[in-house]
Amino acid sequence: MKRCNRQHLSKKAGVIVYCLALLCLGCGSVKRSASSNVDDENFIPFHDKRVQYDGRIGEKNGAAELYWSGSIARIRFSGRNLKALMEDYNGQNYFNVIIDGAVVQKLKIDSAKKWYTLAENLSPGEHVAELFKRTQINGEYRRGYTRFYGFSLPGGKALSAPQRKLRRMEFYGNSITCGHAVEDTTGGDSGASFYENNYLSYASLTARHFGAQSSCIAVSGIGLLAGFRKAIMPEIYNLRNPFDSTDVWDFSLYQPQVVVVNLLENDKAVIGRPSDEHFKKRFGNTPPTEDFIISSYASFIKILRKHYPNASIICVLGDMEITRAGSKWPGYVEKAVASLHDKKVYTHFFPYKGTPGHPRVKQQAEMAASLIKFIDQNLKW
Repeated sequence: MKRCNRQHLSKKAGVIVYCLALLCLGCGSVKRSASSNVDDENFIPFHDKRVQYDGRIGEKNGAAELYWSGSIARIRFSGRNLKALMEDYNGQNYFNVIIDGAVVQKLKIDSAKKWYTLAENLSPGEHVAELFKRTQINGEYRRGYTRFYGFSLPGGKALSAPQRKLRRMEFYGNSITCGHAVEDTTGGDSGASFYENNYLSYASLTARHFGAQSSCIAVSGIGLLAGFRKAIMPEIYNLRNPFDSTDVWDFSLYQPQVVVVNLLENDKAVIGRPSDEHFKKRFGNTPPTEDFIISSYASFIKILRKHYPNASIICVLGDMEITRAGSKWPGYVEKAVASLHDKKVYTHFFPYKGTPGHPRVKQQAEMAASLIKFIDQNLKW
């Protein structure tokens, strides 16, 4: 089935074309019927133009599919109560419910299609609600996508979608950017989805600081040349659904002014383990040379530049082992960027945090503050 990008359906005649296509396909509309289990007269289906999305959103089986962490479904409405009809791939994804800019609850989405109460007894008047995907799509953790069928507004009314933010950012990264273990206060470094929260990652914090729309293309364990996942970033960076190689993203639909790339942490780890299966998969028995690492990084940035000819691209590293004192990897990135002769490609490195495991809430906030300061001092947008 053809997938459509809901994020930009409100542009010009896109809504009309989209709706006609759905009618022809006979599968894109959530109707009030026994087959859809929707009998709420206040139901606002996922494809309604008053529902707004952030991120690379797919569509299948009469629902929007949210894959990447940081993906958002949003509605502006008048009323006091709000519900959402949702279904998860494997019951391991969590969402933040955000009402008028404040996180009010954390939802774990069941693998059965069901209703979730997002808000009750709000003050009368206008509100904006967001469903923010805290967790990443990760095949090894078997989380996958979440299907969103629509909102319900008992006694309320959907209003026109909020005005789009003028600033746009995009982040490419690994577990640090995902917000892996950011809320793990047990002393461990758990990969459980319960502790992951992209909303508190440096990426989301930075985007919110600038009032920017954000897209996050990040997977724990992923690398640029090698990593601890089946795919590397150059193999999935251009997909809407990272588990479907045929679902290629149309970059013209979202043009960020600022792109942040935070990769190589997992490359460094794999390259340091020549007996590891992930090393052998990518390099055989011969480790990559420094020149190969540098040229590969430069090549990826060139690819992004082709898709985003006007964007400022910030190549960051850290705040884990890759920026520990004595690490050669910041130098690799500096050489790669220098080779591009592109005045709108920058480097910025987060200091090594000096603690085991992934960055927690405080450290993510420190990275965000560092990146915000860098952008303020170097970019005009």
